[in-house]
Amino acid sequence: MKKYILYSLIAVAASSCSDFLNLQPEYQISENSFYKSPKDFETALVGNYAGLQGLHNTALIDLGDLTTDNTDIKSTSPLVAEAECDEVNLTASNDFLNTVWSISFATIARSNNILSRLDAVTMTDAQKNQYKGEALFLRAYAYFYLVRLFGNVPIVDVSFRSPDEIMKFDMTRRPVAEVYNVITQDLIQSATLLNGVAGLSKSQASTGAAKTLLGKVYLTTRQFDLAKTVLKEVIDLKTYSLNPDYKKLFTNGNDELQESIFEVKYLSGNVGEGNSFSTIFMPSRFDVGMFPGNMQGAGRVLPTRQMANAYEKGDLRRTASIGDSVKLISGKYEKDLFGLKFVDFTTGIVGDGGINFTSLRYADVLLMYAEALNETSSTADAHTYLNTVRSRAGLPAKAGLDKAAFASALENERKFEFFLEGHRWFDLVRTGRYQVVMNQYFKDNGLNFSVADHEVLMPIPLREIDINPNLGQNPGY
Repeated sequence: MKKYILYSLIAVAASSCSDFLNLQPEYQISENSFYKSPKDFETALVGNYAGLQGLHNTALIDLGDLTTDNTDIKSTSPLVAEAECDEVNLTASNDFLNTVWSISFATIARSNNILSRLDAVTMTDAQKNQYKGEALFLRAYAYFYLVRLFGNVPIVDVSFRSPDEIMKFDMTRRPVAEVYNVITQDLIQSATLLNGVAGLSKSQASTGAAKTLLGKVYLTTRQFDLAKTVLKEVIDLKTYSLNPDYKKLFTNGNDELQESIFEVKYLSGNVGEGNSFSTIFMPSRFDVGMFPGNMQGAGRVLPTRQMANAYEKGDLRRTASIGDSVKLISGKYEKDLFGLKFVDFTTGIVGDGGINFTSLRYADVLLMYAEALNETSSTADAHTYLNTVRSRAGLPAKAGLDKAAFASALENERKFEFFLEGHRWFDLVRTGRYQVVMNQYFKDNGLNFSVADHEVLMPIPLREIDINPNLGQNPGY
């Protein structure tokens, strides 16, 4: 048992290994009948992208927003995992951490399966480069979440064909620097391989997506000159621009918008293909009359009063992000805060939201580029990119800020621009501001909570340590 890392790797390996597993029923696909044609690789990639639905549907919102000053929980029956996020008191049994760990490593395993089989199949170089570029992006995407949340994690860059191969593989956790090296190299190669590939949808990896994610990696690792270079390359592609209507980014029909760089598709009316934002962002009430069939809200991730009051006067993002009054079944309205982003008012079925989640968008590129400029002594130039985002929000331009004041303004801008998109925790941890912001928030609200030094990393899921004790636990947990 000591070398078994996770159920997800075993499951993905097992599902592709006909020499040691007899699939039942017989119509299930095995290695003997798959990875034989370009169409098979397209199918495998579609399945790998689909796995990201579970990653972004609640888990990363709870870990990225509920752990911050943006939101709190007002459910009458909160889950233990939700309460832990709200109080920043996460344990190794937290279900959201289990979800991110298992889905991320499943994504990595599927990517490795694709990468290891490409050379054995006859296809054009263009096809091979595209499939490889997409798989490398997805592997880096998964590892980037893992390393930021958990720190040292195992590096798995091979495809397993049997449990015995898993047993022999070194599954010990590798240093953060080594993980970031894998991520960086994957994204550099992905951007090169996908350069010039036409016809890609926004739900597929692209050169722009790979470079955008690479820019975020460089910011996180404080390589600001490199971040500045690669983010400017994304801007110079002239492929993306801010959507004039901010609200449109988060409502029905937000497919393939000009601001979208990489998005996770959700479909209403298809079992298991929808999202849950419509319930978790709505107040916990039985008398909500805003959805077909009067579907009730869950009150699991709601704006804090401080967040609702913190927007600048005239900020157009406020009405697109936060609702103040709930329509009741009686037809009356009652004051109650709730989130509006990604809420699908056309569905009355829990978990059936059909609004896409935009994981990477152009506003992030502009604000990350502004941050890189500010950190490399180009604060005056950085104002332009900050103000481009502020202008779309209907806000006046900032001017004459020094480096420290600009960093503060940028932190604030990101808070409002990416509210309910799962960015806040990652932004505050990345800039070293998480403890300061959260401890002040708890103090201001009379809450007897605090963020200790070790809590800027999440605990390794207990389930994984039980499977592989050699993983160990992060200090303090």
